Order: sequence, then structure tokens, then C-alpha cells
Amino acid sequence: MASRYAQWMYDWETRLTSVDSNRVIRPLEWGLEWAQGWPCRNGFAPGYQPPDCESFLREYNRRILSSSDEFYSYRKPTDFRLERREVRVFSTRAVPDPRLEEKVRGTYGDFLRFTSPVRTPFAANNLVSARWFPARGQRALVLLPHWNSDAVAYTSLCWALNLLGISVLRLSLPYHDIRMPAETERADYAVSANISRTLDACRQGVLDVRCCLDWLEFQGYRRLGIVGTSLGSCYAFLAAAHDPRIRVLAFNHISTYFADVVWYGQSTRHIRQGLESEIDLERLRHLWSAISPMSYFEQFARWPRRSLLIYAKYDRTFLPEFSRAVVEQFVGRRLEYRLVALPCGHYTTGETPFKYIDGWQIASFMRTAFDS
Repeated sequence: MASRYAQWMYDWETRLTSVDSNRVIRPLEWGLEWAQGWPCRNGFAPGYQPPDCESFLREYNRRILSSSDEFYSYRKPTDFRLERREVRVFSTRAVPDPRLEEKVRGTYGDFLRFTSPVRTPFAANNLVSARWFPARGQRALVLLPHWNSDAVAYTSLCWALNLLGISVLRLSLPYHDIRMPAETERADYAVSANISRTLDACRQGVLDVRCCLDWLEFQGYRRLGIVGTSLGSCYAFLAAAHDPRIRVLAFNHISTYFADVVWYGQSTRHIRQGLESEIDLERLRHLWSAISPMSYFEQFARWPRRSLLIYAKYDRTFLPEFSRAVVEQFVGRRLEYRLVALPCGHYTTGETPFKYIDGWQIASFMRTAFDS
């Protein structure tokens, strides 16, 4: 029975990851122009073109890991503002769901806007957007959606957390929904075969999170937390490893090395296709070590916090063995955590009945985690 259930779940996952026909296979690019604004340059002038791009980026990752607080440092924005605007879906599907479009038509929300500390060639991406769901009380968190999430996903979870007295800033990740460059149909520039652009997008996501915490502090919130799903979970971990203000965390899907997820994940197989003729997993792991949660457990453990770890037993995107390796790190370092293993996969977590189980686990954890 267990094996039949597993096969049924794997088949369901495969169907869900095969829906979109607009995934683009792009070749490996080093993308050193994206590194020009990074710290930890070690004397290299912006625009420096090394003779060996891969060796340069491997060494750069090593410097970042030794000075990650500098790499993830930033200047606080000075243009925070709330905008009232109509809610839009910004679907990344090849065929958007007309029912979802109709559901949000004519509805409005408040959105925090500010200029990202990371500047990119795309004006839309440089202007951060985070929908604001306020509640009474002193508890607030930043919610980070999954890769290629549309702009209305997790709205129900935000409202549920509001009922518990928790205010929520739902951040649009770099290159997502309203921040998506006009030349793309999906959030391809957040994770791609361009090595440096992927590093830059991850750094931007982390700094945008920290800026959201700044704004929440400006509003008087002192008990701060974060919820991240999939790619958002990676960003959440990196932010928490470098910001002591985050005391309560929910990691909705967890994994170790950024490269391993891209290499083995069912939803990133098109990225692997663009990479594997030029590079292998071991080399890629070094090139993306600076954005891998596994690289930062020592930094993460610097401050006390409570964490909820959620993984899916039949996940074909964040493989369960990667998730269990994260749990081993929490155990070995004696970090406080609660573990939940869902009887589904990565994409099926968003399907009935698993989305309700997942949401209940997050909400029930957050209900008490701020109070201890």
C-alpha cells in the first residue's frame, strides 16, 4: 500500500510540474557583470574581467563565506511608502486561469513600496513590492512565496495569520509578479543558468527582506518573524542567518545546497539541461555555495530563535534526503525546532487537502511561537 501511494503521489507531482509549457532552456552564462556591485571584492575594481571566470567566481564565493555579514549588508531605503492599488494576479502560467483573474477583479490592497538596495538593469525589479496585511498587536512577519508564485498566492494564509493577531508583509520576490521584466513570462531571472545573476537575485531577496524588517520596526513592531516556502524558504534562512531580529521562523520545504535542488529538482530540469553540457554538480555547488543554507548554520546559530521545519515525504523538487540533512544540522547544533513531514510532494502541498494541513501547521506554530 505504501509503495502504491508513493507512486500515485509521484505521478501527481509529475503532472503538476509538467503543466507549464513556457519554461525556457538557456545556456550556461557566467554573468560577471552582475557581480560589479557586490561587496567582498578584495581589491578588484568593478568591471574587472578575469581570464578564468569559473575560478574567479569560486574564489569570490569563498570570500563571501568568510565575510557573509558584509556580503548581506545594505543601506536602509529612505523612500518607504504605502500605495493603494488594484490587486492583480501576474500569472506565470502559459495559460492563466481566468477564474482566478475574475476573482480578484475590482479588489484593492495596500502595498509597501521602496527602492531595493540592489540595483539591476530592470526598473520594475528595482522597486520592491510587499502587500500589507495588518492586524492588531505587536507581532509581525515577512512572508516569502515560492519560485514563480503569482501575486495572490498565500493570501488566505495571510488572513489566517491576521486572525491570530499577526501582521504580515507578503513580499514579491525579485523578478516576480509586478517586478518581472517585460521580456520574461516567468521569474526566470531569479533562478537560471546564469551563475552570477542567480547569486545576485538571491542577495537581493535577502536584502529586501531585511528592509521589510526595517519598515516593520518603524511601525513599532518588536516581535518579528518570517515564513518562507521553497525558494522563499532559502531566502528566509539566509536572512535569518544575518539578521538577529528574526526570532520566529517557518521553513515551508527545506533543503541544503542551492545547486543540488537545481540539479535534481523536477521543476528545474530545464535549468539543468542548459548547464550539464558545460558543468557538473560538484563545480556548481562551489559556485552557488554563497546562497546555500548549508553554508550558514554557524551564522544562523548565533542567536536564539524558534523554527518550524516542514518537508514533504514524496518531494521531487526538494528531495527528502536533502531536507533530512537540514534536520540533522538542527539536531547536531541543538537548535530549537518543530518538525513536520507532510504525506505529499512539493507541488501537491498546494493542493487539497494538503494545503490546509500545511497552512494549519504554520498558523498553529506561529500562534504560540512569538510568546516564548
